[in-house]
Amino acid sequence: MDLAVKKCVPCEAGTPPMAKDEAKELLSQVSDWELVEEEGKLAIRKRFKFGTYLDGVEFINRVAKIAEEEGHHPDIYLGWRRVTVNLMTHAIGGLSQNDFILAAKIDNLQRERERNRVK
Repeated sequence: MDLAVKKCVPCEAGTPPMAKDEAKELLSQVSDWELVEEEGKLAIRKRFKFGTYLDGVEFINRVAKIAEEEGHHPDIYLGWRRVTVNLMTHAIGGLSQNDFILAAKIDNLQRERERNRVK
């Protein structure tokens, strides 16, 4: 099933984080996200480029809306004409399927933005 049509579900206490092999498999289902290790914990990250600073701010606001709807909140960093999104399930200290679901939804948002820019 396409990750972008799934819904994030809260992780129960004691749920172990995803193994690196499983994360690599799911990574193939999202576009240009990279597997990173932060403070000994696996996360996924993607950097987005924009024409203007305000384009990045608008993108962040749209990502924030999706994140709130899913109940799964990424770490987002804004710079001049760039945004970096880091996903990790903080409650379990690593990756869960929720991170990849949200990544797929953010990918869809980016594709929509690119289609609208072309028109």
